Amino acid sequence: MSTPSWEPIVDAIGPKVRAARSRLGLSLQQLAARADVSAAAVHKVERGDMVPTITTLLKLAGALGQPVSAFVDDSGSEPPAAVLVKAGQRLPPPGEWAPAALGIRVEGRATASDALHATAVEVTVEPGGQSGDTRPRRPGEELVLVHEGTLTVEVAGETYEVEAGDTVHYPTDRGHSWHNRGDGPVRATWVVLRG
Repeated sequence: MSTPSWEPIVDAIGPKVRAARSRLGLSLQQLAARADVSAAAVHKVERGDMVPTITTLLKLAGALGQPVSAFVDDSGSEPPAAVLVKAGQRLPPPGEWAPAALGIRVEGRATASDALHATAVEVTVEPGGQSGDTRPRRPGEELVLVHEGTLTVEVAGETYEVEAGDTVHYPTDRGHSWHNRGDGPVRATWVVLRG
């Protein structure tokens, strides 16, 4: 008996969901919360034990910042050379970016993929806002461009006052933290490259 032509497409959904979740550094529980789907369902989808309904797949794709076609495309064609995120479109921020941060608003601007490895977020840090006590150390780099206000950034025991128009670039395998000591908000863009 021959394999139906749709079976490889269905079999690829779980691994594609798992790969997209891994690129964003999300746990099963974090993806489940973002997608409003149970963690058990996400686990079953990723293992191939359950074929998601179209509603579940739409929720997962939205939470991962991907079109549904990314999970069911069988064209075998090369992915596009570039990813355009229109001004009105907002991506979810990566779950691992600043898990303990306080007093922030964050929006995703770019999401890592198999071909592209950088992630970017736009952040507003309110007065007193900070990265929190635990900034995970991992291979990679962060580049921070401050658009408004002054952000105090500490890297490996060194302190940098990053003002509007300034950038600071540092390895993320060294101890690092940041906070807004000023009276007004800080607006900044983070570009993150995982090693």
